[in-house]
Amino acid sequence: MKNRLTGFGFLLAGSVNIAGILLFSKLFTNDLMQSLDPAVFSNVGIASIILWGMAYLSVRDRFQAAPQIVGVFMVEKFFYAAVWGQWIFHHWKDLGNVYQEDLITGLFFSVYGLNDFLFGVFFLIVFISCTRKGESDDPVVRI
Repeated sequence: MKNRLTGFGFLLAGSVNIAGILLFSKLFTNDLMQSLDPAVFSNVGIASIILWGMAYLSVRDRFQAAPQIVGVFMVEKFFYAAVWGQWIFHHWKDLGNVYQEDLITGLFFSVYGLNDFLFGVFFLIVFISCTRKGESDDPVVRI
């Protein structure tokens, strides 16, 4: 049951990345999103977010065999949460204007980092669980 629940977490993370960014980017046409943070939400950045989602989905049934990639997922999620935190720190006063211009973009910039942080915690828990001594048949992944 634990592995099925964890697999569901990977499915949810992948689905949120793929469907979420496609929704909020309006299928790559949200110019406001791109202008607010072009380094992260250019078309290349949006495609990269989709690729990360595909990576989560690709290991959802085999995450125990590759705990190192789960560690990479954790770092990636905490990285995006930190990028969001920096953006919020510098632009929180602008959020009202973003909401007035486009509700969906305002909502996205209000919460995307919290989403990434929570999935980062999920990946951290999975990483720790998979690398505990004795829980892996591969001695290389034991801590």
